[in-house]
Parts: sequence; structure tokens; C-alpha cells
Amino acid sequence: MRLETLIASAREQGASDVHLEGGFPATFRVRGNLKRQGDALPAALLTSFARELLLGDEWSGFVELGSADLSRVLAGQRCRLNVLRTSRGVGFAIRLLTTSQATLKSLNLHPDLVRLVRPTHGLVLVCGPTGSGKTSTLAALLQEINLHEARHIITVESPVEYSLQPRKSFIRQREVGRDTPSFEQALLDALREDPDVLMVGELRDPEVMRLTLSAAETGHLVLATLHSSKASEGLQRLVSAFAPEVQQSVCAQLADVLVGVVAQRLRFREPQKLLVPECEVLMASSSVRALVRQGQFFKLGSAMETGAAEGSSTFSRYGEWLAKKTDFVEPSASLEPATEAPPPPLPALKPAPRKSTVTEDGTLVINEGDDDLSSLIEALEKP
Repeated sequence: MRLETLIASAREQGASDVHLEGGFPATFRVRGNLKRQGDALPAALLTSFARELLLGDEWSGFVELGSADLSRVLAGQRCRLNVLRTSRGVGFAIRLLTTSQATLKSLNLHPDLVRLVRPTHGLVLVCGPTGSGKTSTLAALLQEINLHEARHIITVESPVEYSLQPRKSFIRQREVGRDTPSFEQALLDALREDPDVLMVGELRDPEVMRLTLSAAETGHLVLATLHSSKASEGLQRLVSAFAPEVQQSVCAQLADVLVGVVAQRLRFREPQKLLVPECEVLMASSSVRALVRQGQFFKLGSAMETGAAEGSSTFSRYGEWLAKKTDFVEPSASLEPATEAPPPPLPALKPAPRKSTVTEDGTLVINEGDDDLSSLIEALEKP
């Protein structure tokens, strides 16, 4: 049994995810439902899979942290993998990624969502639980820019899920752990790389959120994802990540840069036998900005009810549009094989250690961790 065999079988069955755990059969998620496949997999077999995938420092990092995120091409299929240590040994959570170029139409999203990427600066958030298709929606919004406008797009992802092919836009995609050591460093770099559009794979901590808001404030269009089930909860979660004493200023900053928020969930539609995104859309009208500035997120639901003219929509109104929709696009039965595996991850970049020095008054300042006697003597001998 090889991991490629399992991935090929999952692709044939139209699975979106594969879960592997020692002592259990492989489990595929097909159209939202979990299905077991074949016999139980030995824990030793899964450990061998992990050793084949995690090379060099990646394996050391996995042993230390108990998990690892990576992207690979397996059996011609691009995959996002999370390798994790469990009570039964090594486990896998694998997402099968499409090789097609996502668009609003191909994802069965409302065409009016293109309004989100018409501005040249500001912040667009896509919210939803894990596995709800947030990254696909971001890729579709970026593709709308790519097909119609000449902009410089930089994405920062962990890992890169959609390989965007430049059309009218110039696109750079950076993967955390492979091309840059962290989201923070990538965002700092991006501000010196002349971007028009930035895509941040996930807002995880206050520093990334701060840099994202600053980028949106300094004339860039920034798209990012957050884990929340509603648009109002997403904005509230972003503000709550900061210290209480600065939350008021963050609300003001957020109100100034906000373009819109999409909260989505996947719903299975029986007539079409399809999983389709069902969305809640909050566009930043003047009344919405006023509520955000005041931190009154609980009132945003009413703003969406009355904001249809600006493009806002509640889940129920969006559901009514889906019920009337007739031109659903079905996912491809067979995905186009990937032709090239992504390059192996590079070790995390670290700043060069500072050498011990002697101050003007003759005091020897020893850098922490500098136990090289020769470097200490060299510092003392320098005039």
C-alpha cells in the first residue's frame, strides 16, 4: 500500500479530504459525508508515509512540534497535508486541491461578489469554519482581478493551495516555511515589493492582523481569511485579538479600511447533488462603517437586512438566490494532473547571530549564546 494509491482512489470517488489514522481504515470525505475504505491501516505504515514526505529538518520539526503542514503532488494530484502525532501514532489530514482556476462562476458564487475587488485599496475578509471553501473563494476573487485588470498580486499562504496563472495581472505566490519564515516577515517584505493586491492566507495572531490592517491602510487591497461563522463575529474576533486598551483605535482603523466581509458555509443541494457555498455578505456602507467604528458589531445583522442596495445579503436572502439559480456548474469529474511538484521547503530563515563587541569604555559585551572563545578574543583585540 502506498499513499499515492489512496490519493488516486480518493480522487476517483470525488473525495475532498482523506483522513488516515493507525488501526482504522482510510476515511474519505465525499460530498460532506465520511466513508471508510478498505482494511485498517497499520500505524507503522503511516509512520513510513510520514518519513517519506518529511525530509531533513521537516522531520525534526515534526518530532518537536507534533505536527507539520506541507503541500505535495501525489499521484498527479496537488494536496495540502497536515501530518499529526496522535495517541495511535502518526495521522494524516489531507485536502485534495483542484488544479483548475477557480472563478466565481465555477464555484457557484454570486456574481455581485466581484464588487469586493473593484476598489484599489482596503480590506476584504472571507470567513467561515474549517473546510467551508474560504481559500477557494479568495482564489476566485483574485482570478477576477487577474482576468480583467493589470495589477501586481502577492499571496502569502501556508501552504499554497491554488496555483494562479498570470493573465493580465503579475502574480507572485509565497509559501510560509518554503519561501518565507513567517506571515509577519512576508507582510513586511511585501510592503517593499510594490504590490497592488495582497492575499493573506489566514489571520492567526495580533501581529499578522496589525500588519494586514496597516497594509490596507497604506493603499493596498488586502484579502484575508478568518475562522468565524458570521460576518459580524469575524470583525469582532479581529478586534478582540488586540489588547483592550487599543481596541477602540483598532475599530476606527478597521472602519476606515473595510471593503466587505463574506461569511460562508457549504450546503448540499439535493436537486443538483452538489455542495454549494451559501454566503452572508456585509458591504462597508457608511452606516456599517459607523457601527464598526463604535464597536457595535451586534447591530451589523440589521445592516445586512437593509443593505441590499449596497450588495449586502443575509444567509436567507442568499439562499433565495440559490433556489432560483438554474446554471449550476458541476465540478470536473477528473482533475487535470499536476505536471510539477512544488519545490521542497527550505529551512526557516534566521537572523545572523550578533558577535560579541567591546564598547567605547572598554566593556566586553558578550552576545547571548556566544561560547566561541576565538570570537571573544577577536573582539578584545579589535582597536
